[in-house]
Amino acid sequence: MKRRSWLRYTLLALTGLLLSWLVACGGGQPSSSGSGADGSQEVEFWTMQLQPDFTDYFNGLIAQYEAENPGVTVRWVDVPWADMQSKILTAVTAGTAPDVVNLNPDFAAQLASRNAWLPLDDKVSEADRAVYLPNIWQANTLNGQSFGIPWYLTTNVTLYNQTLLEQAGVEPPATYEELATVAQAVKEKTGKYAYFTTFVPEDAADVLQSFVQMGVDLVDDQGKAAFNTPAGKAVFQYWTDLYQNDMLPMEVLTQGHRRAIELFQAGEVALLSTGAEFFPTIATNAPDIAAVTSSAPQISGDTGKKNVAVMNLVIPASSDVPDAALSFALYVTNDANQLAFAQSANVLPSTTAALADEYFQVDDSAAPGVEQARSVSAGQMSQAEVLIPAMDGIKQLQAILYDNLQATMLGQKTVDQAITDAAAEWDARS
Repeated sequence: MKRRSWLRYTLLALTGLLLSWLVACGGGQPSSSGSGADGSQEVEFWTMQLQPDFTDYFNGLIAQYEAENPGVTVRWVDVPWADMQSKILTAVTAGTAPDVVNLNPDFAAQLASRNAWLPLDDKVSEADRAVYLPNIWQANTLNGQSFGIPWYLTTNVTLYNQTLLEQAGVEPPATYEELATVAQAVKEKTGKYAYFTTFVPEDAADVLQSFVQMGVDLVDDQGKAAFNTPAGKAVFQYWTDLYQNDMLPMEVLTQGHRRAIELFQAGEVALLSTGAEFFPTIATNAPDIAAVTSSAPQISGDTGKKNVAVMNLVIPASSDVPDAALSFALYVTNDANQLAFAQSANVLPSTTAALADEYFQVDDSAAPGVEQARSVSAGQMSQAEVLIPAMDGIKQLQAILYDNLQATMLGQKTVDQAITDAAAEWDARS
C-alpha cells in the first residue's frame, strides 16, 4: 500500500497558506450587493448544489420573504458542491463576497478563525437562539463565539439486509463491540461481509468519528494529540483485528463510501451506515434489496454518541447589509421553513419545534422504507452532536490517523508504533 507522500503534505501546507492569504487580503472589502440610492437593499444568497431539485422551493421562499420585507430583494446563486470552497475564497479576496453563504461548520470554522464571518453573539437574541437544538448551535461556535446559524441536518442510520442477518442468526448491532460479533457470524454463515467503512483519508470521516464514539479525545485544549492512550490503542486494535480477520473487504483501504453503497445494493454487504435520504436511491437502483432492508440507529461505542452532519448559514463580515442578511438567514432557518425544506429534501431540521412535528414521529415497526429510516434518524437526535471538533487541520489529522491505521491493518506497523507515529506526526505539523 502506497503511503502518503511528501507532496500531500506540501499541498496541505500550501492550502493553509493560501487560505490565510485570501482571507487577510479580502477582510473588510465591500460585497457586490448592498444598498441602493433609494434605500433598497439586495441580499446575495449562495447555496450548495440545491438547483434544480429545490428551485421552486427557494423561489417561493424568497418571494414570500420579499413580500414580508419591502425594500429588500434576494439574489440567489447556487454553486456546485465541489466549487464552493474555492469560489467563496476567491469572492472574499476579490471583494465580491455574498451576504449569506451555505457552508458546513468544518470549513466555515477555518475562516471563522480568521474573522471572515460576522460575529453573531451580539446580533442574535437569546429567544432566537433558543429556537435551535442546543448541540447543533454549539457546532457553529469557535472559541466560545458563534459564527453560523444552523440549517438542515443529516445523521447516519444503519440500514440492514434482513435476509442476510436472518441467515446469520443475528440482530443489527447497536455498538462496535456487537458489530465484531455480527461480522463474524455473517461471514461464517453467508460468506459475505457485514460491513464496509472506508479508510481512504480523503473520503468519509466515519472511522475518525468512531474514535470519539469509543471514548477517545482526538486533541487536547492546546490542539496537541490526545489519542495516544489505552483507549486510542484499543480503537486501532479493533479496526486492525476486523481487517486482518477478513471481517472487512480489502477495498476499504482503497475505495470510499460510494463502494459501500454499491456493495449493499448488490446484496454483498449486510449493513450500510448512511443517511436516511439515500434510501430512495437504493429503492430505485436495487428494489429487491430495498424490499428486505430495514433501519436501526447508528452504531456507536460505549459513549452512546451519535454523529450528525450540519449545514449552516454564515454572513461574511464584509457584507454592507448585515442586518438584512441576518434577517434573511433567520427566516430561511425558522421553524416553518425548516420543516418545509426537510419534507422536500428528506433531511432533518435543526429547530426543536420542527423536529417534534408528527412528520418525524412514525411508528418504526409499521413503516418500512424511507419513512422508517427518517423516523429512526430523527429519534436519535437527542444523542446526536458534531463529534469532530471544528478546528484547523482536521483533514490532516484524519489523513495521519487513517494512514497509520492502514499500516497496522497491513501488518507494516504494530499498533503501539502506529499510534505513537501518528501522535508525533500531528504534533510536529507546522
